[in-house]
Amino acid sequence: PPSFVSIYLNRTWIGLRFLRALRLMTVPDILQYLNILKTSTSIRLAQLISIFISVWLTAAGIIHLLENSGDPPDFSNAYEVNGTRGLSYWDCVYFMMVTMSTVGYGDISCKTILGKVAIIIFIFGGLAMFASCIPEIIDLIGTRPKYGGCYKNERGRRHIVVCGHITYESVSHFLKDFLHEDREDVDVEVVFLHRAEPDLEFEGLLKRQHTRVKYFQGSLMNAMDLERAKVHEADACLVLANKYCQDPDAEDAANIMRVISIKNYSDDIRVIIQLMQYHNKAYLLNIPSWDWKQGDDVICLAELKLGFIAQSCLAPGFSTMMANLFAMRSFKTSPDMAAWQNDYLQGTGCEMYTETLSPTFTGMSFSQASELCFVKLKLLLLAIEVKSDDGGDSKISINPRGAKIPANTVGFFIAQSAEEVKRAWFYCKACHEDVKDENQIKKCKCKNLATTKPGGPAQSSMVNATKPANNVKKNVSVKEEPKPNMNGRPTNKAAVQQKSAKMEVGIADDQAKDFDFEKTEMKYDSTGMFHWTPARAIEDCILDRNQAAMTVLNGHVVVCLFADPDSPLIGLRNLVMPLRASNFHYHELKHVVIVGSVDYIRREWKTLQNLPKISVLNGSPLSRADLRAVNVNLCDMCVILSAKVPSNDDPTLADKEAILASLNIKAMTFDDTIGVLSQNNGASDSLSPLGSPIVLQRKGSVYGANVPMITELVNDSNVQFLDQDDDDDPDTELYLTQPFACGTAFAVSVLDSLMSTTYFNQNALTLIRSLITGGATPELELILAEGAGLRGGYSTPETLSNRDRCRVGQISLFEGPLASFGEGGKYIDLFVAALRNYGMLCIGLYRFRDTANAFDASSKRYVITNPPTDFNLLPSDQVFVFIHWRGRKTSSV
Repeated sequence: PPSFVSIYLNRTWIGLRFLRALRLMTVPDILQYLNILKTSTSIRLAQLISIFISVWLTAAGIIHLLENSGDPPDFSNAYEVNGTRGLSYWDCVYFMMVTMSTVGYGDISCKTILGKVAIIIFIFGGLAMFASCIPEIIDLIGTRPKYGGCYKNERGRRHIVVCGHITYESVSHFLKDFLHEDREDVDVEVVFLHRAEPDLEFEGLLKRQHTRVKYFQGSLMNAMDLERAKVHEADACLVLANKYCQDPDAEDAANIMRVISIKNYSDDIRVIIQLMQYHNKAYLLNIPSWDWKQGDDVICLAELKLGFIAQSCLAPGFSTMMANLFAMRSFKTSPDMAAWQNDYLQGTGCEMYTETLSPTFTGMSFSQASELCFVKLKLLLLAIEVKSDDGGDSKISINPRGAKIPANTVGFFIAQSAEEVKRAWFYCKACHEDVKDENQIKKCKCKNLATTKPGGPAQSSMVNATKPANNVKKNVSVKEEPKPNMNGRPTNKAAVQQKSAKMEVGIADDQAKDFDFEKTEMKYDSTGMFHWTPARAIEDCILDRNQAAMTVLNGHVVVCLFADPDSPLIGLRNLVMPLRASNFHYHELKHVVIVGSVDYIRREWKTLQNLPKISVLNGSPLSRADLRAVNVNLCDMCVILSAKVPSNDDPTLADKEAILASLNIKAMTFDDTIGVLSQNNGASDSLSPLGSPIVLQRKGSVYGANVPMITELVNDSNVQFLDQDDDDDPDTELYLTQPFACGTAFAVSVLDSLMSTTYFNQNALTLIRSLITGGATPELELILAEGAGLRGGYSTPETLSNRDRCRVGQISLFEGPLASFGEGGKYIDLFVAALRNYGMLCIGLYRFRDTANAFDASSKRYVITNPPTDFNLLPSDQVFVFIHWRGRKTSSV
């Protein structure tokens, strides 16, 4: 103890108490024990600071002891200041810092020999420590994550958390749609959470949107980072997928793990996730807190992409129309543009919106309400939300018939902006019946009074106009007259069906051609939504080139599939199932002929084996002999797909096979003949697993350029190579290019907008999915999640009633009952007549790009979404419609 040393020396002894400063080195360990220090950065920073302070204070204590004690043996030369003996400890601390920092003011210096020796030793050690510790401390402090910290939620403002595949491209596309000016009052802040720091280009985007966008660096798998982003307070969490990844299953697994982490942290948060592969949707059902009814949703890119393409097989160009509807775009027409471009651009400005129908619509049928909206309000009413009587889940009914609209029904509209759709809520029959300008339909003060007379005179007259047709249908059997052609292009197929279908069709029958088919026990799947057949081995459906050539394929779908035996599965089921929807009669189903590698298709076959009318040609989509064998010139649609993994070296080459196949078909020429095949020709029937041969083969395309075709692209910029006669700039956005406007190209990137659409309108994805997939239901999702494929089911009144739903169609104005409108008619007249007489809801036109009869006129068509009411029609136009399963008969009774 210092007191004993003082007695021995007979003088004051300062002692070695300064060595206690070395205990500061244990502070980091203590903080770790207390779970205060958790990150490696904070632990290392604490260690450096404690070492630096401990050495500094200990060295100051040594100088303080030596200078105040003097040199032995007599200790007479102790430090003196102005004749006063002694140097304070804090002076020594100051002196050591000045020495360590190499500043050296000189106001204090060592007087004793021991002090000078100690300072020499300290200079060597202290300077080394100072030179190493201080820069590292500054580096650790300075390199705290720029995008660390916590999200501070402003009072009353919602926020969403976006994670997953976060890059400049994905974020810019997302924000462009999410923050679009057509969205009404988007008072939502977007918080991005990602492991990596944004690059300079990305940082510039964040700075431009800094008032509405925040970025935090962190991991979804870390609860601390989820806390920083205030995930538990977020309105929703969106998980983006990398559409160009090398391994789609691994990408899906990573995103599903992110969802598990989010749900584990906050089980009641709404999650919207993008998935690449359809079969991975089943894993989401295993998450206990995953609940579709609470707004959780999954956007399966493969399912929707192939579903869009499938609907284009039924109505060419429909994929373009739907893609433009759920993407937020503003159109700007110009007199310098071609007329077809202005027509197309006006349609791209239309989007899908929801709005509650005003009390005036209560008690109306859907067709009456849709006609009123279109004629009076200039709005296109597509569907309504129907609430179940037992208080269960509501469902979306597209162009329903029969039922009356209850109060407070939500309608789905196509319009240019959310402001226009408000007319459906503001419309009051008492105040607005005589208003001619739809822009004058605004909120009135007598809305409550208007609800007292739901059955006014105008309403009654509309009901009476449709009653005779309904009575005829209920009480008498009528002859089937020629129906509008539903197969895309004008063909001779309608004439064939007219000849073979002239027999009585009663209400108890299906169609006459389906009579034998109806006797089979199991012809639909267990949900009644899709046609079903007992499982077939793939060998029974494989054609060689000779068998295909001897089979009269006509009006079919050719799928050109590029795939290696080990390529990731793309889910061909999603392409074929919409074409096998039960709201088609069996004889209306188009044969699907897949041209590609059997080794790959064999891996997909488990999901296809229960779907009828599928054949496989083991060949190459680039082989003209194989394409001629499957009569590509007589097909209703040629679909070009690739399952190959994009190369990391040059992603732009990902579409090389699809582009080559497209150009190859366009360069082909075909024999201009009409083939006839006897129905009793047993040779062909025995060689072909396709089923009964077709009696009459229609005249096909002479030039490959006229073959209806849709090409799936991975990279948007490659669309410029599909059409050699277009003048699109390589930097043109996909939706503005000619192939996309014509419906001959489709890229998965157009589905990016669905994330924003689903967040703002939960029912929009349900509507799109029911349109695109042909009727997939949650019940069917659970069945497919088992992995055993579709299950057959016996026909019951309940499952058979599921057939009675709308489907997409395309009718021609060249012939048929609506041909009179093609001769200079107005679109509004066509809309009203089709709705009143046939229950068909017109949603757009498919028009020739060059309407002049010039020799070099192009055969390409383009899409016009929801044309204006006074739009002039042409005989060559085709009309996109939503048509009922049975359709309203054109009767002469």
